[in-house]
Amino acid sequence: MACLTIEELTQYARDNDCSDLHVTAQQAPTFRRLGKLVIGPFSGTEQDYHELILSLLSLEQKEQLEQGHDLDFSFEDSLGKRYRANVYRAQKHLAAAIRMLRDDIPSLEDLNLPSVLQNLADEPRGLILVTGPTGSGKSTTLAAMIDYINTRRAAHIITIEDPIEYIHPHKRCLVHQRELHRDVPSFASALRSAMREDPDVILVGEMRDYETISAAVTAAETGHLVFSTLHTTGAAQTIDRIVDVYPAHSQTMIRSQLSGILRGIVTQTLLPFSDNSGRLAATEILIGTDAVLAQIREGKFHQLASAMQSGASFGMHTLAGDLASLVKQGHIMQKVAEEAVTDKAEFAQYMEVY
Repeated sequence: MACLTIEELTQYARDNDCSDLHVTAQQAPTFRRLGKLVIGPFSGTEQDYHELILSLLSLEQKEQLEQGHDLDFSFEDSLGKRYRANVYRAQKHLAAAIRMLRDDIPSLEDLNLPSVLQNLADEPRGLILVTGPTGSGKSTTLAAMIDYINTRRAAHIITIEDPIEYIHPHKRCLVHQRELHRDVPSFASALRSAMREDPDVILVGEMRDYETISAAVTAAETGHLVFSTLHTTGAAQTIDRIVDVYPAHSQTMIRSQLSGILRGIVTQTLLPFSDNSGRLAATEILIGTDAVLAQIREGKFHQLASAMQSGASFGMHTLAGDLASLVKQGHIMQKVAEEAVTDKAEFAQYMEVY
């Protein structure tokens, strides 16, 4: 084990189509393949794993770890392959979660995502949100949308990420990527600075708090196209989450602001193909039509599901509708869809219709 390296573990992960690697004390390295955890064919001591994790860190990062901080960072191996890592302590032992990143930036077509995402990326201004649980492919979808813009129009793109995952070369666009804690102290402060940096498009890695949400809304209101993410599992929940961050006396105001800037919400979850050959994204899509924006302004979030069900001509659909469609097409197993769906009654109705 002494000669085993992180690169050998990550190469094993890539060779076996794994998305994540977990290194922790008193447990063989564990891999996530097609959404399921499997223990790898490696063995070692607690000290071996401790040293393996420390080999990822700079002196400054080791000092931060000693001070009790968790570490989020990206790194590149000797072959130029990129990874996102989080190093933390659990019961005084070191642990690391490492995400495999693609060598290239996939296109929206590569990801089999609905063509309406191209329409959203073509928007000149407004707010576009990509949401879903951890590990649902949000960062990859956003990277594909940014790359779509990068290849089709001349614009200045600023991304604010924690950490930077996909490297965007300058194509037709000028692209500046800023990393939290390395280039900027916070999402909110970077957003405020971005307003003076002549951007056309701004990507905010995550809208985590009131300050960041408020700054992102302001950026969209002032004529920029703003992309961001939230860890929500549906369009209505996403709007609820944003509004609930604001104090009660400001919630009418933020509903009004959202009704002026929201262009779309894409919620996604990754599910294994029925033949286990990989994973695909099931999506829920809300488009900021006049009717949808009126419902948001009036606080009628419970009506958004009906708007999505009847808005197919605008590219809208609910998660239940998309899951039922994927089952009927044979792409995913019905059991998998039933585990992923949030509205089982709606899913059952779609299964009867399709």
